[in-house]
Parts: sequence; structure tokens; C-alpha cells
Amino acid sequence: MERHFLGIGALSACISVAAGAFGAHALTGMVTADRLLVWETAARYQMYHALGLMIVAYLASQKAAGAARLSGWLFLAGTVIFSGSLYALVITGVTILGAITPIGGVALIAGWLVLAWSVWRR
Repeated sequence: MERHFLGIGALSACISVAAGAFGAHALTGMVTADRLLVWETAARYQMYHALGLMIVAYLASQKAAGAARLSGWLFLAGTVIFSGSLYALVITGVTILGAITPIGGVALIAGWLVLAWSVWRR
């Protein structure tokens, strides 16, 4: 499982960089400045949590593997829901997609809390 989190984290970081470049070059002038900021937020949070997944990969190989793995799954789900809904909102203009974004945010917050707990309980 540790290798999976490391690989998913690296792939997510790659996608984040590509999304950031796409936003900076292809979306400029095609969407409003406000929507471009939303896109940048999605890419930034995706990168933070890609790095978080890499931390999880290391910790999951240690003694507190169960809790670390849970935080990895929360990071993964949170990234897909949070960043994914924001990317989709910007591309489609369907603003109701923003209603599910907080679900992803809660998963990301929970992931960090579980990660902290997994370290402290060691």
C-alpha cells in the first residue's frame, strides 16, 4: 500500500503542475479572473495533498500504518472531491458543483487530523 500512496502522490503532483500550467496559459482570457483564482486554488491544494500522500507513504511503512493509511485515503478522496469539483466548476461554469467542494475540504482536514494522531500515538 505504501508504494501505491507514493505513486499516487507523485502522479497527483504531476497533474497539479500540469493543471497549474493549463490554467496559467490556456484558461487566461477564456474564463473570468475569479474563476482562474478558483482553478489556482484547486491546483495548489492538489499539490499540498500530493506531498501529504508522500508523507503518508513513508509513515505507512512504519509502526502506525493503519492510521497513516486512513489519512492517505482521506487525502485521496478529498483531493478528488475538492480539487475535482473546482476544476469542473471552472471548465463547465456549473456553479452548483461548488456545493460538493466542502465535502472534499472536510476529508482533507480529517486526513491531516488523522495523520497528526497517527504520529502522536507512536
